[in-house]
Amino acid sequence: MRRTKILAAAGIATTALLALTACNSGSPNTPAGGDAPEPEVAEDVALEGSPTYDAMVERGGPIIGVKEDQPNLGFLDATTGERSGFDIDIARWIAAELGFSEDDITYEPIASANREQALVNGDIDYYVGTYSITDNRKEQIDFAGPYFVTGQGFLVSADSDMTEVTDVSDFNGMTVCSATGSTPIQNIKDNYPEIATEEYDIYSACVDDLLNGKVDAVTTDAAILIGYAAQYPDELKVLDGLFTEERYGVGIPKGDTALQEFINTLFTDGHDTWQEIFDATLGRSGITVEQPAVDPVG
Repeated sequence: MRRTKILAAAGIATTALLALTACNSGSPNTPAGGDAPEPEVAEDVALEGSPTYDAMVERGGPIIGVKEDQPNLGFLDATTGERSGFDIDIARWIAAELGFSEDDITYEPIASANREQALVNGDIDYYVGTYSITDNRKEQIDFAGPYFVTGQGFLVSADSDMTEVTDVSDFNGMTVCSATGSTPIQNIKDNYPEIATEEYDIYSACVDDLLNGKVDAVTTDAAILIGYAAQYPDELKVLDGLFTEERYGVGIPKGDTALQEFINTLFTDGHDTWQEIFDATLGRSGITVEQPAVDPVG
């Protein structure tokens, strides 16, 4: 199988990311991911100099901030109570390498707008949930990664006359919805005053409004939108065209370099595990990408 390598340079990444919007057909109709490998719990872990890790050990397990309304990324099945998706399995992998089993994990759903404060307050130990690395966020917290790269896209009704977006201004005079605190909605608010915006704590509320005709489009990272299009293949579609580069990282408390380096080493050395997790979740929709290189610390 040919795989498209995602590179850090914005121009190259945008070209590679076109693969993300070209694969609505053949996607699973269920929000749960596939059968990701059960991570092996490490023994005799010794991570010195990490107050976050020390807190996990004292508590008996990590508290992980997540999303739970993003199919194939971070999803909670209300019927079974099971969590699934690429981000969830990345979070489990990190926990296992730190010496914690699934039973030790406490998942804490955190809205996009509240992620930095949750880390600053110590409410969570780390956050894995389509969390774009930005300079503004790095003023309050640190990131490990990136572990995935995507870009801003648009979800519309399947019967929409629009088939692609050549510029975000194509939505002038329309209403676009996204999650409060997300970088895509902030991009529109800052740079496209002729586009009306609607915001909610969770993306699924935006999707509901789109299905009900209350908004014209939902915008966020293309990887998230593809998951929703897979749920509603007859009602929704992802438009061709990507804007911005969104680099997903693991949010950690500011200054915890030991934990940051631990996770970065895990991503660097664990390519096969990363690929297995990806193939069992986002890869089920037909996306073909490779793991990005992590950022150097400092």
